[in-house]
Amino acid sequence: MTRPLVAVSLKMYFDRTRSLEYLDAVRDLAGRPAVAAGDVRLAVLPDFLTVPAACETLSSTAALVGAQNLGPADRGAFTGEVSGADLAALGCSCVEIGHAERRTIFGEDDALVAAKTAAAVRNGLVPLLCVGEADRSTPEAAARDCVRQVERALAEVTVRTEVWIAYEPYWAIGATEPAPADHVRAVCDGIRAGLGDAAGETTLIYGGSAGPGLLTELGDAVDGLFLGRFAHDPSALAQVVDEAATRAGTHRA
Repeated sequence: MTRPLVAVSLKMYFDRTRSLEYLDAVRDLAGRPAVAAGDVRLAVLPDFLTVPAACETLSSTAALVGAQNLGPADRGAFTGEVSGADLAALGCSCVEIGHAERRTIFGEDDALVAAKTAAAVRNGLVPLLCVGEADRSTPEAAARDCVRQVERALAEVTVRTEVWIAYEPYWAIGATEPAPADHVRAVCDGIRAGLGDAAGETTLIYGGSAGPGLLTELGDAVDGLFLGRFAHDPSALAQVVDEAATRAGTHRA
């Protein structure tokens, strides 16, 4: 059974003071038995300026630090880009790639997503690939779309590698409620069937207005959740970690 993964992106919501306070709360959560033992994986993706502090704060814990983006090249005349090599050197374990906001606001296409995925892999970072349909459709059509996105993202990767896939339908991002559970389950089943073992060691999580209670509702259709604003309260994040611990069979008071 894939170990549950609970990941949270802070996007650009917090100022520095609040970001550091949040990291302290994550450090405390990382001391819980299921996380400390590695039965539940906990990852936090802060803004770029907070990544060094996150790596330092969480360095002695089992919590993982990720970045929300990276450049497709490791070195060169790329003003404003951030190198995957430098993220790895800081202590990052993973990096988010292909989020709907990067695609729709910043115009990232499949070719750029593939280049960034290759950059992550060659620097030893686990790519957290965000996939999802732009408009609400049938689960079958959504799954086909997501599988194509994953295949295109991995087009430049020539080795089998660990991949985290976040299914995030665009229409559920920022909504008051997540996508309906039966839709998510059907799409995720379709993604697994469509990919087979082609993506290597794959962890499939759901994001898009996700919060406490959803992991239990989705059951074995997903391996975890990718959280946003509904986990900005550390107590809400703790609830999801406890749900994941229960799934892993290691929940202890």
